Amino acid sequence: MKIYGKQNVFDAALDRIRWLFDEFPNIIVSISGGKDSTVVFHLALQVAREKNRLPLKVLWLDQEAEWQATVDAVRAIMEHPDVQPFWYQMPIRLFNATSTIDHWLDCWAPDKKGQWMRPKETYSIHENTYGTDRFSELFDAVIAKDQPPNTANIGGVRTEESPSRAVGLTHQATYKWATWGKALSRGKGLNQYTFYPIYDWSYLDVWKAIHSNGWSYNRIYDVQHQYGVGTRDMRVSNVHHETAVGHLFRMQEIEPDTYERLTQRIGGIDTAGKLGKTDYFVRELPFMFRDWPEYRDYLCEKLIANPVWRARFAKKFVAMDALYSAELGPILYRAQINAILTNDWEFVRLNGWASGPRIRAVKERHLGKTSSAGLYRVKHKHAQA
Repeated sequence: MKIYGKQNVFDAALDRIRWLFDEFPNIIVSISGGKDSTVVFHLALQVAREKNRLPLKVLWLDQEAEWQATVDAVRAIMEHPDVQPFWYQMPIRLFNATSTIDHWLDCWAPDKKGQWMRPKETYSIHENTYGTDRFSELFDAVIAKDQPPNTANIGGVRTEESPSRAVGLTHQATYKWATWGKALSRGKGLNQYTFYPIYDWSYLDVWKAIHSNGWSYNRIYDVQHQYGVGTRDMRVSNVHHETAVGHLFRMQEIEPDTYERLTQRIGGIDTAGKLGKTDYFVRELPFMFRDWPEYRDYLCEKLIANPVWRARFAKKFVAMDALYSAELGPILYRAQINAILTNDWEFVRLNGWASGPRIRAVKERHLGKTSSAGLYRVKHKHAQA
């Protein structure tokens, strides 16, 4: 259930950011090159000007295998005269979902300098001194090390994209009265947080703000729209991880130079790109298999060479079958098979599939419980068109 207030989301987000500037002596904005972080950047920049807090600090973790359009959009922000850039181009390990052999992209690896997707920026941060090379852990580590105590990091997460995210950002206070954030570096006494001031925006609100204010944005969205990509499926970050492989099918037409460099950088890319959407992901049961579970288990045995990963898949499938197979049948098995085809042994793709409203409803019926995820509060109405 959503509870609407009188203030529109644009003004509400500005007021939230003003409050953060009053509460925290150090503000930094995390960007991805996407539409949501673009909006957050411009809102924060407006408030920083109002409060005489320029330059605005901006952070980007560059994953190397990025759309050129994304790099161009980020560079325009980082080289803005009112911005202090924190552009990280340092060694990071990212999973490669397109190959059963070449499992990792070691971004910005010094011994691969001749194969990098592009040169590093002269003003970027090149050394990883943060104790981890995993992307998901680096935000907290970077802010803890490079930013002082009493820091508010501002990001562009929205609850519309995930029911579980809605619950996480509305059910309890993170800092004082604000629910829309999370504490960083727990137990270290640094008083560092990440906040999401546009958490209650819809994607329509995002695009209205961009176009009404004439803000520049990543033009890869325009091309993806022309290709018929749904709004929920648009991605502007790296294209070789579990949830973004489908964009390889278009990259060779949209950005052929980027695609060519990527095929030289890591294995499996060209195979995925050439197969395309129709042939890469499974939709029909091959005639030689008795049923979907037999096909799934065959692929798991033959394609997942790492025995630890194979065992993780098998255990996950048993648990999922118990919850979903009676009602979902082939829908479940195709999701599991596509997870195998993208080497999704950490279950990023599978857990995302399971978080969808229809799948959650099946789980709740099976468990005989009513999920608390159905109730969350949105305090502000959408901006008027």
